[in-house]
Amino acid sequence: MEKRLSRSEVPVELTWDLSHIYPSDEAWEADLARLEEDAAAVAAFRGRLGEGPTVLLACLRARDALLERMRKVGAYASLHESADGTDPKYQAMNARVHALFARLGARLAFLEPELLSLPEGTLARYLEAEPELETYRNQLERIELRRPHTLSAEVEETLAALSETLSAPRTIYDRVIAADLAFPSVTDETGREVEMSVARYDRLLQSRDRDVRRRAHEALLAGLNRHKNTLAATLAAHIRENVTLARLRRYSSAEEMILKPQQIPYEVYTNVLDVIHDEIAPHVRRLVRLRQRVLGLDAVHGYDLTAPLDPDFNPSATFEEAERLITEAVAPLGEEYGEIIRAAFRDRWIDRADNAGKPHGAFCAGVYGVHSYILMTWSGKMRNVFTLAHELGHAGHGMLAARHQVISNTWSTRFFVEAPSTANELLLGHHILDTTTDPRMRRFIILQFLGTFIHNMVTHLLQGHLERRLYQMAEAGQALTLTTIMEAQGEILERFYDGTVVIDDVERLAWMTVPHYYVGLYPYTYAAGLSCACAVVDAIRREGPPAAERWLRTLKAGGTLPPLELMAMAGVDMRSPEPLRQAVAFFGQLVAELEESFTARATA
Repeated sequence: MEKRLSRSEVPVELTWDLSHIYPSDEAWEADLARLEEDAAAVAAFRGRLGEGPTVLLACLRARDALLERMRKVGAYASLHESADGTDPKYQAMNARVHALFARLGARLAFLEPELLSLPEGTLARYLEAEPELETYRNQLERIELRRPHTLSAEVEETLAALSETLSAPRTIYDRVIAADLAFPSVTDETGREVEMSVARYDRLLQSRDRDVRRRAHEALLAGLNRHKNTLAATLAAHIRENVTLARLRRYSSAEEMILKPQQIPYEVYTNVLDVIHDEIAPHVRRLVRLRQRVLGLDAVHGYDLTAPLDPDFNPSATFEEAERLITEAVAPLGEEYGEIIRAAFRDRWIDRADNAGKPHGAFCAGVYGVHSYILMTWSGKMRNVFTLAHELGHAGHGMLAARHQVISNTWSTRFFVEAPSTANELLLGHHILDTTTDPRMRRFIILQFLGTFIHNMVTHLLQGHLERRLYQMAEAGQALTLTTIMEAQGEILERFYDGTVVIDDVERLAWMTVPHYYVGLYPYTYAAGLSCACAVVDAIRREGPPAAERWLRTLKAGGTLPPLELMAMAGVDMRSPEPLRQAVAFFGQLVAELEESFTARATA
């Protein structure tokens, strides 16, 4: 049986180099100990913020210094645990970080309530009187948005002290997924027994052998069934917690509580969910029917949706080839951006090993003052190149923002954050299409583009619909149980696919493997980000350097502007449904070209 390596068995060149953060665990311990002193320097401003703008500026700078150290301390522990969630040493380190951060958060919880206790208009006068506060304008304006929803200083301190407890649903979810979720082994098309994981499930669904896909599907269901009651209770607790907090803070709903600090109007959120759903669904159903014809299926099941349509053409790619292709693709973005990409490959920012205890999927984590880190699993296929390009989009955004902004201005809200990553995927795909003469490679890239759209505008969008439904159910006092969650998931999928896909229990349990549900209305933002990215890349391809410069200025702006203004800086009006419709229209064109491709092959 093919068994996953332990972390200690993985070749070092496949792993990231966390010594760039701290050279040793002892150095980490030393910085951990300094956090109390840094927090005390911020806490010393308690009760003084009404003294004037220079005091507020000093306080915010002290807070940023604390955040820099906290980010390094937290990243060192969490990235070690991400690489191997079974290692008790790093589990303990991460637990210590969470506990300390909860205590520090309680000590620093005075900042926002104290600012909001100042007479209305004070922050505006501070901004006018102290030019160096301009750096923090968007942060201060976002705080003002919370004025009607902030509780007393004592209650805010209590909630901050409870932050570790309130984050328990996500912690439990992470532990179950990383350490407890296990599956029966699966026999692949070569007759080998493969130890199943969620990451390997995705790979097995790429098999041309339907029996392998079905066996993987059944193994996934067996593993999910062991933990479905636990994770249903965990998700329900998270949803109910947000509903309760929203009521305490006098928001009209939990969705408003999440969206308002992100500076996203509710109608923009619903536009993304509803406009894309209704307009992309007919194209997706056409794609499913094409899949059914090409694969010769009597019915399409969930395990058929990613089966290769051209199974004899699955191009491989080495890590070195990935570096060349991605570097060439982003060349229109200039030398500074290109050097960031080269450094990621050269200096081991990327962890690409497949080892036990490592979660499925991929992510990018930026460490201010150091660099970004990327986690993924590399299997040597062209598909991996697109995944890596996506995460390098996050890295490029994070690095440019960190170079031009203070740490507290480097975070963009979720509505924008997926635009830089998907823009890189689009640049990569267009670059390959522009440089290949192979019709099968062209079809492969079209399929890859369609996969990106399916991931962002179908999979994540439908996750967003389930998330909205669960919040609505909780707001209405309906019970969130395993049965009601599965029923809601099934109804959403049945409506979207309209009989073109057989919906079974694996699909009804899909929410179990989605960490984004614990991040607060994250899933729908993928569709928003891809829509923005489509408009940006189209402009770069049409206009050249002027559009690229607009995009680079947007990336460097970090979180200094609300997300809709950031997108407007790049030339995209996301208040309008037009970017959504144009992105969906591009998807429809891709489906049409794919249909023509298979028709031409059939008549050749």
